[in-house]
Amino acid sequence: MQVPLFRLRCGLNSYEWGKKGSESAAARFAAATPSDSLSIDSDKPYSELWMGSHPSNPSRDIDTGRTLSEIFADNKALLSAGVAARYGDRLPFLLKILSIDKALSIQAHPNKKLAEQLHARDPRNYPDDNHKPEMAIAITPFEGLCGFRPLAEIAHFLASVPPLRSLVGDDNARRLAAEVATADGTQDGGGDQERARTALRSAFGALMSSDADAVAREVPRLVDLARSEGDGFAAGGVSSTTGRDMAELVTRLHHQFGADIGLFVLFFLNFVRLQPGEALFLVADDIHAYVSGDIVECMAASDNVVRAGLTPKFKDVTTLVDMLTYRFAPIDQQKMVPTDYPYATLNRTAYSSGSAAVLYDPPIDEFAVVRTQLRSVGSKVTMEAIDGPSIVICTAGRGSIAVGSTRLDVAEGFVFFVGSSAEVVMESTVGGSDDDEEFITFRAICELPQGLQGKDSGGTVPHRPRRVDSAATNFVRTERATQKRLYNDGDISIGDVSDADNLVPLKIAGPLPTPLPTNSALCSSSR
Repeated sequence: MQVPLFRLRCGLNSYEWGKKGSESAAARFAAATPSDSLSIDSDKPYSELWMGSHPSNPSRDIDTGRTLSEIFADNKALLSAGVAARYGDRLPFLLKILSIDKALSIQAHPNKKLAEQLHARDPRNYPDDNHKPEMAIAITPFEGLCGFRPLAEIAHFLASVPPLRSLVGDDNARRLAAEVATADGTQDGGGDQERARTALRSAFGALMSSDADAVAREVPRLVDLARSEGDGFAAGGVSSTTGRDMAELVTRLHHQFGADIGLFVLFFLNFVRLQPGEALFLVADDIHAYVSGDIVECMAASDNVVRAGLTPKFKDVTTLVDMLTYRFAPIDQQKMVPTDYPYATLNRTAYSSGSAAVLYDPPIDEFAVVRTQLRSVGSKVTMEAIDGPSIVICTAGRGSIAVGSTRLDVAEGFVFFVGSSAEVVMESTVGGSDDDEEFITFRAICELPQGLQGKDSGGTVPHRPRRVDSAATNFVRTERATQKRLYNDGDISIGDVSDADNLVPLKIAGPLPTPLPTNSALCSSSR
């Protein structure tokens, strides 16, 4: 029987938008695993590291060379019965590292039904029949364009950027502005949402149907305005994006792509900057484009992309315009705020150093991601068994990972598969008072909600990992919403216990401190 912990060799892509040489996190992480076929070239772009069982670039056991799908075919227990019954001999998610130097295409990913139709019609350009919701977590400062802006911001740009208005057309611009002026299309439920989305679709559709001659004529006008007006570009911008930011984006993307329709699309989309640890969740049928930075990206296992700009690759503008939801909202509504991972136990060293394990849990079944940050030598986290598979990548530092009696060293770029029902222990060998280095890992997991094993939920039921209970986790119930709970085995757990049966908080292992800290100390942000 296959040991439920083994190291992986993962595939590296070299698309032109990737960072070059060792500046690429994807390249550095790939190079951490010895390979006769990989030698990092300082002049070559390295864009993506793929971790999973997708046939386009499958990961392999470093010792045997077998792909994950080959291993799963003989060892379905590694996936769990429920995951194997529902998804077959493959992982339902695909984990990636993206290293972005040049903007990716303006794109969206189809929902399940549309993916099946596109794959049947054009399997060359749409190789999968699966949907592709995805989540991006920054590991370096990141920039992106994600989702449609609030209508008021789009209307502002249509009024203040003449080349943009010329392509969209006066009638479409006035119709969209009218939705703002009459308070229609507000995100708080006021006004006629359907009419507002129709106005947005008309304006965006008109832009995307602009002929090449019109785009070629208006791009120089747009770039000249961006270069000459600086802070005053686009009448100073909007509250979320300054005129200076928009001017810089226009000139940067023009340098990368020349006279491309994408230079105008950016006025319709939210511009976002993320710091390490911040995240976005992108549902199927939502428009986006990554601009720069290194990220961990996790998605449903699919390689379908519908592109419409900022790319020399195949474009399918009609499909993109037709498939979008035309939801519009401030970018903060697309950010995903992590919560304490409820199945992790920190030892005293980890707790006292401010270490943490947090969960990014999107509203889909295929995946969630746990980020673990251990900040001192000897900091340890124990993660309870889950009923599903996972993949772990180390993005910084050094340490170890153990499942049962199998213990393996970990360094930056190492990738591991962890089988179902395996308790995982990770310990740092870096960090401390004279060492700022941290041991950081990301773990993509899949555990189906109760009752969905082997069924097709269509992604409508939120992913909620099942709690693995044990006699050691008996606790004192209390009606006070923020009261600490003391576990029989000496653990401390903190959280909202107004509904004690549903609470599954991060736990701190070890004997109780003397004297016992107050609630405010236990709940401090240093954890």
